[in-house]
Amino acid sequence: MLATNQAIGHKATDYATPADFCRIFTKEMNQLYLLSFLLTADRASAEKCFVHGLDASQKESAVFKEWAQSWARRTIVGKAIRMAHPRPEYLRPSHPTTDALASASAQGADVVVNAPGPRTVPEEIEAITSLDPFDRFAFVISVLERYSDREASLLLNCSIADLAAALIRALQKIGGRAELHRKLAGIDANDPALAQAGAAYAKGITSPLAASA
Repeated sequence: MLATNQAIGHKATDYATPADFCRIFTKEMNQLYLLSFLLTADRASAEKCFVHGLDASQKESAVFKEWAQSWARRTIVGKAIRMAHPRPEYLRPSHPTTDALASASAQGADVVVNAPGPRTVPEEIEAITSLDPFDRFAFVISVLERYSDREASLLLNCSIADLAAALIRALQKIGGRAELHRKLAGIDANDPALAQAGAAYAKGITSPLAASA
């Protein structure tokens, strides 16, 4: 579709360039890392999603400038899904190794935030990352990223009923806590704790690219 639009008269200046995407990933660094972390619940995986998003976006030559920011977020969502393969529980392969990995993913945030020493993840972020992987993806994509039910179900390769059930479970776990729910409505991606969780790493990746753009 985009290629067709190019052929019928859109100018090259209408499309985002690698430099445009580099500026987005530099300016929105914390927000994009936050999205990666909320989806994966794991710092190393979040870093991979962030870097993949930057790389994939810079290689894309047919995205309108006004779509560039949402495209950058979508590349991160897509990478996280491919890495985690979140599935409703009844669709997961019944295999000890698979089950163990799913359990580790669901509990990964607890391992980080309950380690000795000061808390490094804000409560509202911990509430999301401690969800079951499928419920977490459903919540982040549908509620925080505001994808439609159809878009979210297509991305997650599940039925709309599966998606609705996941959202109910997620909201039952975190939506009943009034103060926490208010925080979730406006998560501060510039929270110092989030920066310590990986934004410095992201800055190290983007700075050289920004300088050469």
